[in-house]
Amino acid sequence: MTGTGDLDKRKSYILATVVYEYIATAEPVGSQSLTQKYNLGISSATVRNEMAELEAEGYLVQPHTSAGRIPSDTGYRTYVDRLMQPEELTDDERRRIRDELGDATRELDEIIDSTTRLLGRLSKNLAFVTKPQQEAQSFKHIQLIWLSPHTGVAIVVTSLGVAAQSLFELGGEVQPDDLTRFSSALNARLANRLLRDVTEGEIALAAQESGVSDDLRAAVVTAALSARSSEQPNIASAGAQNLLDQPEFQDLRKLRSILRIVEEQQTLYQIVADAMNAESASVKIGRELGSDELADLSIVTVPYRFGSHTLGMLSVLGPRRMPYGRLLALASGTAQTLSERLSDFEEIPIS
Repeated sequence: MTGTGDLDKRKSYILATVVYEYIATAEPVGSQSLTQKYNLGISSATVRNEMAELEAEGYLVQPHTSAGRIPSDTGYRTYVDRLMQPEELTDDERRRIRDELGDATRELDEIIDSTTRLLGRLSKNLAFVTKPQQEAQSFKHIQLIWLSPHTGVAIVVTSLGVAAQSLFELGGEVQPDDLTRFSSALNARLANRLLRDVTEGEIALAAQESGVSDDLRAAVVTAALSARSSEQPNIASAGAQNLLDQPEFQDLRKLRSILRIVEEQQTLYQIVADAMNAESASVKIGRELGSDELADLSIVTVPYRFGSHTLGMLSVLGPRRMPYGRLLALASGTAQTLSERLSDFEEIPIS
């Protein structure tokens, strides 16, 4: 291990060992226990001096004067960014994830819910998944259904089978053949476009080709805007009870406070919102979550995709003393399998 930042090789190794030991035991780490359990090649007194310097530099903290030391947020961040050894899932673990997600129905919500339950169970922490925002999905087709000479329904279906329906009323009369002709022109022009890229101009060109009225064109524009609504996505979560097993949360008042916050979808979304456009996994530690009440937690977040487009985020929330390497591997492997599962379908039936 080479030195990192302003840490030399020895301090880097001691910091990594303290983090590793504290993650494993949940007990403050002393110099004597480190020299007894790990082949550091230096005396206990030297380790004690190095740990004191690491504390002075902000990488470690001492919760009690007579206790050993534990990592600070800075210590964890340095460990995750520079010192941690990457981990990989075993072939058996990958096979289990594929098998469990493969058993889910072909309905999008059930696939997401199954993924969340699986990740919560495997991670032994709280897992949550943001469901796909519709504007990030591709246009599959539109159906314009005639109800009467002045009314109809526009149904926009995405590549994942998610549909948005809009009832429209027209000032002038429209015939069923008009709707069929306009639907065909729209589908030919817009197929496989991201919903966010479907413009009023494209719809106007399809309307001109079809020879339909301006109010029908306007009705379809309204339906398209409704279909790509960028409202905050729904979130599936599972495994909150796993926090009960963590030593950090034996104080039930603290646990209730945390659970109250994470039960609010707005809070969960805010935690991962800035990672929505990330291309790779990210980690937030302690106060990086932006709330004093969440300062004892960390989160691992990985995007999942449909083709080349990011659909949502898959996250594991747990104590700062989480096994970051293990959870990054688990979340990344699950996100990859979820992406492959979604990509298997030409169209997921509408639930």
